[in-house]
Amino acid sequence: MDKNKKRSTFSGKLGFVLSAAGASVGLGNIWRFPYLAAKYGGGIFLLVYIILALTFGYTMIMAESSLGRMTRKSPVGAFEHFGKSKGFAVGGWINAIIPILIVPYYSVIGGWVIKYLVGYIGGQSKNLASDDYFSSFISNGLSTEICFLIFTLATLGIIYAGVRNGIERVSKFMMPILVVLSVIIAVYSVTRPGAIEGVKYFLVPNFKNFSWMTVVSAMGQMFYSLSIAMGILVTFGSYMKKDTSIEESTQNVEIFDTAIAIMAGLMIIPAVFAFSGGNADTLNAGPALMFITIPKVFANMGFGTAVGILFFLLVLFAAITSSIALTESAVSTFEDELHWTRKKSTVVMGAIMVLLGTLSCLGYGPLAGVKIIGMQFLDFFDFLTNSVMMPIAAIATCLLISRVVGVDKIEEEVVQEGHPFKRRQIFRFMIKYLCPIFAAIILISSVANAFGLISM
Repeated sequence: MDKNKKRSTFSGKLGFVLSAAGASVGLGNIWRFPYLAAKYGGGIFLLVYIILALTFGYTMIMAESSLGRMTRKSPVGAFEHFGKSKGFAVGGWINAIIPILIVPYYSVIGGWVIKYLVGYIGGQSKNLASDDYFSSFISNGLSTEICFLIFTLATLGIIYAGVRNGIERVSKFMMPILVVLSVIIAVYSVTRPGAIEGVKYFLVPNFKNFSWMTVVSAMGQMFYSLSIAMGILVTFGSYMKKDTSIEESTQNVEIFDTAIAIMAGLMIIPAVFAFSGGNADTLNAGPALMFITIPKVFANMGFGTAVGILFFLLVLFAAITSSIALTESAVSTFEDELHWTRKKSTVVMGAIMVLLGTLSCLGYGPLAGVKIIGMQFLDFFDFLTNSVMMPIAAIATCLLISRVVGVDKIEEEVVQEGHPFKRRQIFRFMIKYLCPIFAAIILISSVANAFGLISM
């Protein structure tokens, strides 16, 4: 009991909301969301995503935050606190391991962002827009490794400072700047000649563009974007004070996250339309959209260098806030379960990040010939965590709450000190029935696609 009382806490609602929003708003929103939206139907993808975020996403944020605050523990401890069998402890460990596997390759992509930001600051916008720049860069093991290590050290330094001095302080500083930058770039993008067609494609649902993969992709993106089923919100919930409203905080995170995702789409998709006239091949550029297509767009814009600096500065801020959350979740698990000091936990996590991140760095260069089920290391870690482990973690969380903890106990936690629970019925229905079904659909569809049984 004493240990729980000494646990670090956020200063209040704002600290939790900005830190949780920082966890959610990252490369998932600015790098991943626009290319998936562009590829899977634009406005119809956005509509499906918003519906899922307001139902599935809301339910999982509420559940994980409540579980963390009830137990004052990170994922493993939270599951073991209620789990009547070792099977539930496994669910906690899956939640805990996901950030450990994500943050190394996430930091590699963060390093790519640093490279582009430095390039724009150095006036190399034409080089950055060349066809082979990105492929040449990621195949250069030394260059990618240096950028990756810089990003990793920045993350670890903030984590070492602690919850209030590190995570909360950085989030309070970076998140407002991130919002301002995203608005500036989005306004610039949508006012380019020809961009209005991109705005329509992204914001107006066209049911002709709907497919089953629109739903599956939106569900998969929701896990990544809202930081659910990866232990982060359980950990952050354990730092939440009792006088903070869980539902109001969840709504703020939902709004913040979805708004940034929409803003990211408005930054990128209209600009691509203005550049390419809505060419299907350009819209289907996938993960390369931000590092290959967008620099070409900036190169053809007035003030392209300035916009490039602002854009990649925005992406860097978003990437750092999310990497902090991922790393904090892992460090918290080491502290709670292995009883290590914060210093030792941070150092060990740093070693894991460097080891696994280096594999992802070199996977496009010296280790390009080494593949796992046909994937480079970075792609494999992304598939394993996002498409396999997160759905399993979500199912485990739903079963723990609906079968062991009891929905009533979660509700008691939410309404403490007279706080509201307006979407109580949605929460009850989703956590018992639809959330585990949706998670199982993502798992089956993603694995089937990876092994060539279906095409996504």
